[in-house]
Amino acid sequence: MDKTVTVAIIMTSHKHQHDIQTDHIGVVFFLNFFFTIIEFIGGMLTNSTAIMADAVHDLGDTLSIGLAWLLSKLSRKNANDVFTYGYYRFSLLGALINGLVLVAGSAWVLSESIPKLFEPEMPHAQGMFWLAILGVTVNGFAAWKISKGKTLNERILNWHLLEDVLGWISVLIVSITLLYFDWPILDPILSIVFTLFILINVLKNTRNTIRIFLQSTPDNEMLDDIRNKLSLLDHIKAIHYLHLWSLDGERHVLTAHLEIDQMISAQEQKDIKLKIRELLADFSLAHTTIEFELPEESCRDD
Repeated sequence: MDKTVTVAIIMTSHKHQHDIQTDHIGVVFFLNFFFTIIEFIGGMLTNSTAIMADAVHDLGDTLSIGLAWLLSKLSRKNANDVFTYGYYRFSLLGALINGLVLVAGSAWVLSESIPKLFEPEMPHAQGMFWLAILGVTVNGFAAWKISKGKTLNERILNWHLLEDVLGWISVLIVSITLLYFDWPILDPILSIVFTLFILINVLKNTRNTIRIFLQSTPDNEMLDDIRNKLSLLDHIKAIHYLHLWSLDGERHVLTAHLEIDQMISAQEQKDIKLKIRELLADFSLAHTTIEFELPEESCRDD
């Protein structure tokens, strides 16, 4: 098959996959939006601290997911003279904002739940039970829709949804228990437990997002592997200015200067380039720039 056709097919397939992922975020947004309204109503009717806390948290989630949806759509725009690498980092911006909102929301949930440990109030257990069943179903479906996403934006959103699923499972457990036992303190205890669990994982993802924003190496093992493979090429004496960073946590950029040990023909240079393409084919590199430096040629970046 012609190489141009092959590249076109790959690009079309990748764009189609990105469109599907963006559509999934849109579905998740509308699910969260309508269910947040139901949560507020259900929280007031059942007098449940856990449900009200989750409702406010879900309101923040809905706003974050809506922003992520818009930024994900924006990230599909083609590169231009202003954004020469394209708009992929807008998706990363969405991941950062989502992470910060989720951290703030978790802090709010903890501030509301901890005082309830000392003055617990008995909620309406039967209403909690049916609302929890609906919550697990809706949020579980939303989490499944976006579970296969690879970008940091989608991973952060997945933690949003996982938090919601775990939250409703905790509400379900509390409601079943309260149907048989007068233990209202379980309501704030389980809210605190699942919030702390999610908070720890979101902090890790947010830290990773900030690192990528600062153009850190996305994978040190990948960088070492690339360096080792390039160093095994014929006529390569040394490698310097090897840089690896990421646009959005999924698409990476690589640049390197390769020092040639002797004068070689244009055909030999072409052969090395083809070999480099083969060696780097297994890596998630959206852009690759390799510069050859001939013997006694000074590096322009020194």
